[in-house]
Amino acid sequence: MDKQVDYFAKTRQDIVSRIGAPAAQALLRNSLYFVMIGSNDIMFGEYSLAFDFNHYVDGVVSKFKSQLTTLYNLDARKIVVLSSLKVGFTPFEIDIHFCGQDCVSTLNKLAELYNSKLKSLLEDLTKNLSGSTFVYADYYAVAEDLINNYRSYDFEKANHACCELIGRHGGLFPCLPVCRICPDRTKYVFWDPFHLTESANLIVAKQLLDGGLEYVSPINIRQLANS
Repeated sequence: MDKQVDYFAKTRQDIVSRIGAPAAQALLRNSLYFVMIGSNDIMFGEYSLAFDFNHYVDGVVSKFKSQLTTLYNLDARKIVVLSSLKVGFTPFEIDIHFCGQDCVSTLNKLAELYNSKLKSLLEDLTKNLSGSTFVYADYYAVAEDLINNYRSYDFEKANHACCELIGRHGGLFPCLPVCRICPDRTKYVFWDPFHLTESANLIVAKQLLDGGLEYVSPINIRQLANS
C-alpha cells in the first residue's frame, strides 16, 4: 500500500506538470478513489505466532490510517474503502482447513473485528479531515449475501473455484495455464482460490453503486460521485 501511495504521488505530480496546480487540484479533489486492501492481512494473519486479535488489528488499522491520510494530503477527497471479505468463504481457506463453507470461524471473527475498526476509522477521518468523504463499502456483507443465496443470483457453485487444479474446492493452487477452467464461469461465484468471478463482482458493484446503508455508508458510490 505504501508503494501504491508513492505511485499516486508521482502520478499527481505528472498531472500538475501537465495542467498546472490549480486545475490538478480541482481534478483530483473531484475524482473517485477506490481502496481495496485488508483481506490478505486477515487471511494470513492466523500464521502470526501467538498474536492478540486486538493488537494485530489495531496495528493494521493504524498503518492504514496513515496511508489514507497521506492520500488526503495529496488532494484525494472522495475515497471508497472496501471492507475485508468474509475470508472463511474462500475456496483456499475451506480447502486448507479441510472443512465446509464458513468453517474458519477464527478468521471470520478477525475480519469482523477489522471491519468494525475500519468503519470507525473512516467515520473519524471524514469528521476530522475537512472536505473529505470516506465511504465504507461493506464487501463482507454483500459477498456474504451473494454466497448464502447464490442460487437466487443464478449461480450453481458458491465456493468452488472455476479455475482449478487441486483441492476439493479448487483452492490449493493459483490460477495458472496448467489449471482447468470450468465450462461456464458465469455459474461460479469464485474464479480462483481467492477472487470472485466477473459475474459475482458485477453484483457486488451494483450493490455498492446504488445500495442502501446496509451495504455502503454514509452514502453510496453514485451519491458520492454526484456530491
